Amino acid sequence: MKDKIFAPWRIGYIQATKDEGCILCDLPREERDEENLILHRGKSSFIIMNRYPYNPGHLMIAPYKHVGVIEELDTDEIYEIIDLCKLAIRAIKSCMEPDGFNIGMNLGRIAGAGIDDHIHLHIVPRWSGDTNFMPVLAGTDVIPEALEETYKKLKEALEK
Repeated sequence: MKDKIFAPWRIGYIQATKDEGCILCDLPREERDEENLILHRGKSSFIIMNRYPYNPGHLMIAPYKHVGVIEELDTDEIYEIIDLCKLAIRAIKSCMEPDGFNIGMNLGRIAGAGIDDHIHLHIVPRWSGDTNFMPVLAGTDVIPEALEETYKKLKEALEK
């Protein structure tokens, strides 16, 4: 008998009409930050939660500028991405107490980028023992906290 894990939040993604636009351009323009999981806005970049995270607290930092290659960002834009990365790490540490982080960019579809025409930096908190049999044997990630709860925690930590 095959085990089942229910993830009712995924049906919205499965059934959603796939827009022609870019979510990393469109969501900040909507000015509905909580609904769109935007935690913080900088001058040239913003911090957004990953709606389909690898772990609770999985964030992305993206420039407002629509670019697919890092070479098209100027020095100030790159510095702000790194400054927001530091801010995000401090916030995650203060309210989630992870044991470590994975931080990086997937540049290009072949490198694993789900959104390959708008660069973004991933910040994934990690805890000792968070890799278990589910992703290894079943190809399933188990996220133990609702996105809304994680959003509230991180938003409060970022505002301190």
